[in-house]
Amino acid sequence: MEAVEAETPLTCGSLLQQLQKIWDEVGETDEERDNMLLQLEQECLDVYKRKVDHAMKSRVHLLQTLADARVELTNLLSALGEKTYGGVPEKTRGTIKEQLEAIAPALEKLWKQKDDRIKEFSDVQSQIQKICAEIAGGTSEQLESPEVDESDLSTKKLDEFRAQLQDLQKEKSDRLHNVLEFVSTVHDLCAVLGLDFLTTVTEVHPSLNDSRGVQSKSISNDTLSKLAKTVLALEEDKKTRLQKLQELATQLIDLWNLMDTPPEERRIFDHVTCNISASVDEVNVPGALALDLIEQAEVEVERLDQLKASRMKEIAFKKQTELEEIFVHAHIEIDTEAAREKIMSLIDSGSVEPTELLADMDNQITKAKEEAASRKDILDKVEKWMSACEEESWLEDYNRDENRYNASRGAHLNLKRAERARILVNKIPALVDSLVAKTHAWEQDRGMTFSYDGVPLLAMLDEYAMLRHEREEEKKRLRDQKKFTELLTKDQDSVFSATPSPARQPSTKKVVGPRANGGSSRRLSLNAHQNGSRSVNKDGKRDVRPVAPVNFVAISKEDASSHISGTEPLPSTP
Repeated sequence: MEAVEAETPLTCGSLLQQLQKIWDEVGETDEERDNMLLQLEQECLDVYKRKVDHAMKSRVHLLQTLADARVELTNLLSALGEKTYGGVPEKTRGTIKEQLEAIAPALEKLWKQKDDRIKEFSDVQSQIQKICAEIAGGTSEQLESPEVDESDLSTKKLDEFRAQLQDLQKEKSDRLHNVLEFVSTVHDLCAVLGLDFLTTVTEVHPSLNDSRGVQSKSISNDTLSKLAKTVLALEEDKKTRLQKLQELATQLIDLWNLMDTPPEERRIFDHVTCNISASVDEVNVPGALALDLIEQAEVEVERLDQLKASRMKEIAFKKQTELEEIFVHAHIEIDTEAAREKIMSLIDSGSVEPTELLADMDNQITKAKEEAASRKDILDKVEKWMSACEEESWLEDYNRDENRYNASRGAHLNLKRAERARILVNKIPALVDSLVAKTHAWEQDRGMTFSYDGVPLLAMLDEYAMLRHEREEEKKRLRDQKKFTELLTKDQDSVFSATPSPARQPSTKKVVGPRANGGSSRRLSLNAHQNGSRSVNKDGKRDVRPVAPVNFVAISKEDASSHISGTEPLPSTP
């Protein structure tokens, strides 16, 4: 029986029948039975109630999960910048679990897309952070992973970061280009100045060493600033050294010229003098401005200075000779002996530095050249005037020659010269007037007298004008006297011809008349040097000096009385 009951499936009805049988056997009262049934019913209610509560909680949890999934979906779409997503059902249909199963794939895809987007943001921001650190002067080893803002993972935001990265990459490229240009400039300057390039450039930043890659070089503001300052300092140093070298080269050339240094010795310093007129940008030869080269030039200048001091007298007299030659050509009279004695005394006494003495003499030479240049126009006219005076003198000698028209050798040449001389002599008054005007203007401008070999030029011109006037008057008087004499001779000849004497012929003795070169001569008497048109100075050179023509003679009144006058009868032979 029990076996049969065991095989019968247990249900609430079968259990209740067994319980009633047990109650019948035990003899339970109806009241007790009712209480027990009530108790069983209550216990069943409690179980159902717990099950219902659990089911309700499960449903609430599923709804919350569904709601959270929808919120998560919304947040993911918002963070990714997506307005809609095709994998999400638009309407709410089916059970809660069906809805969860429908939204789960979309969430998985969006979570994966979010992770990928975060990685992209992190990569771009890392590069931005690295370049910013390089510009700021930091290193990539000191950087931490960038924090990605997961609330905005949109493609728009990512494009903004990428644009920022592109700008930074361009800035990095520009900075790297500037760095490389600065480094190249430093290399060239160091080569010209003879400096160690690696030492110079690594002092700015160790990464600028050539052994390191281009991308590893520092591009920070501090590095660029230091490189710019280094280039500026090197360029200033180059400019200073070039000026120094050019000064030394000028001194070398001056000393060489002063002491007549042979070309063989000069060629040793061609590398110094070749840049004497070069600009800073033109000097690019490695080692052209090295310190040892400048020191070598300084030593040579010092050696030549010492040699110059030992040859000071020779050099000073050489400059004095140059100064005297300028004065001689400019017809300025100076006391050369006193000047040379003064130079000797200054050098022997040591009261003046040799360089100061030579500089003073150079200054005198410069002033003398300026003075000579200001006198050149007047001196040229003086030369023309003197040349005209010589031609005038020759013409008068030529006119006094009674045989000038004879067919002698060279007569035709003298005739042509006489024609040219007459043209030139006719220009003398205008030439003298022009010379006087120019001399007056020169004296007014300079506030001093224009002297020609120590004689005032205007006085010489005045004297010449007076003498020329007197000569013209004398010529006129002689012409009148000649006419009168000829007339008187003609009258006497007519008288003699009326009573001829066969025993005596008319005298063939010439009338003693005034000769052009006879009588007392009046010459310029302004100083002792005026008695010749050209004299030889102490240097063996001819001094051109204006004087009256050598053939000019002015007969005084006393001498004229000793000659035959127009009122005295001519002697005749009985």
